[in-house]
Amino acid sequence: MASSFLSSPTMMTMILFLLLCTSAAADSAHPAPGGGGGSGFTHLFSFGDSITDTGNLVSFVPSSTAARLPYGETFFRRPTGRFCDGRLIVDFLAEELRLPYLTAFLRGRTAEDFRRGANFAVSASTALGQEFFNEMGLDLTIIPPYSLDVQLEWFKVLLHTFVSTDEERKEIMSKSLFLMGEVGYNDYNHPFFQNRCFTTEIKPLVPKVIAKIENAIKVLIELGAKTIVVPGLFPIGCVPRYLTIFQNKTNPKDYDEFGCIKWLNDFSKEHNRALTYMLEQIPRDLTLTIVYADYYSGALEITRHPVVHGFKKETVLVACCGDGGPYNSNSLFGCGSPSSNLCSDPSKHISWDGLHLTEAAYNFVAHHVTWPKY
Repeated sequence: MASSFLSSPTMMTMILFLLLCTSAAADSAHPAPGGGGGSGFTHLFSFGDSITDTGNLVSFVPSSTAARLPYGETFFRRPTGRFCDGRLIVDFLAEELRLPYLTAFLRGRTAEDFRRGANFAVSASTALGQEFFNEMGLDLTIIPPYSLDVQLEWFKVLLHTFVSTDEERKEIMSKSLFLMGEVGYNDYNHPFFQNRCFTTEIKPLVPKVIAKIENAIKVLIELGAKTIVVPGLFPIGCVPRYLTIFQNKTNPKDYDEFGCIKWLNDFSKEHNRALTYMLEQIPRDLTLTIVYADYYSGALEITRHPVVHGFKKETVLVACCGDGGPYNSNSLFGCGSPSSNLCSDPSKHISWDGLHLTEAAYNFVAHHVTWPKY
């Protein structure tokens, strides 16, 4: 029996409705040639981390696991710098908008590479700056110096190559869709993975992370953005890498009936509640639309009802590509090594490499996640 989840409005359905409204309003004001294939949006810009990165990290870390197979094997048939076997949510969004897949900012060579948008997301990046984690005493080896503030500066630089007047800037900003993340995952991942205390060091980061996201949204609004999609966190208590880390430290009562760690999922929900509350407080007029994309519910739906949606029940919490253990995620970068274990059909798995989802799972979240508009 299908879950009632599918009877709710979905992100793609509602965004497509929004596109029609945006297109009609924009065209009646001042029609512009060369739009986004009739979608109403001429550009798509995205920020964030490995959930959204389409190749920025591998530009300066060519040894990254995402630079070699089996990453990219399902759709692109080659590694593209995406931490996935194929497409990401941002790719499915681009398809719906009838725009090209976004070029990673650090991989672009000419202005033509960015004529319909750009991707500023960097895998392992954070909302908070690297200096913040340095003060925490964390090892910065895998924390890139490309936080959300830096990504915004990249956007401003690129924007200035597009426009020479305020009118041109307003035109591009008003006809662009901005995907703000997901942002925040790694602000918590890095201290978690370096064995920092959850209660005193990790949980208090939530308001700081939310404040950075709020600032980024306000910067875009000041520049003229009219449509911004802001995703929340996935349920990290169902992530194979976290399940592996805490498998010998967690009381059996801490697991829900689906095998996820309840207190970790509660933490994701705490971040998402703080995020949605912040979005509600942002001043706006009738021309500004901010969308909260509920990635949490989308991912939880396929975790709890895998067979209904084409996934295998036996592998719900097991990485398709990894290096062994009950969750096939014994180490942080277990996929892509000569000794890694690769499943025969990624489309039946939710987790790709223990931290990131498969193309099939991202596809579901992209097309079925519910959202409110603020």
